[in-house]
Amino acid sequence: MHIFVTDHDGVEHKLEGLEGWRIMEIIRDHGLNIKAECGGACSCATCHVYVAPEWLDKLQAMRDDEEEMLDGAFEVEDNSRLSCQILMSEALDGLKVSLAPGSEA
Repeated sequence: MHIFVTDHDGVEHKLEGLEGWRIMEIIRDHGLNIKAECGGACSCATCHVYVAPEWLDKLQAMRDDEEEMLDGAFEVEDNSRLSCQILMSEALDGLKVSLAPGSEA
């Protein structure tokens, strides 16, 4: 399984993903520049990503706590999500996200 992550410089990276891992963990563990300050506890917005529109319907619905954290993020768009709240699965093989402003380490 893989995800495609576009970094802050516009470069796309193909990253191997493991079932059940948070997208944030995959991005961080492959050495891309993502803060992810809270480590996946949904208590910050430093793992903010933009999900490619064609993938939005394949994600689980956003919970209230994620929506509240995004309220404090930079440049929130309709396709904004916290990568710590997206779990890798076979259904998300090929997922495309872009790192959002403010998520740089």
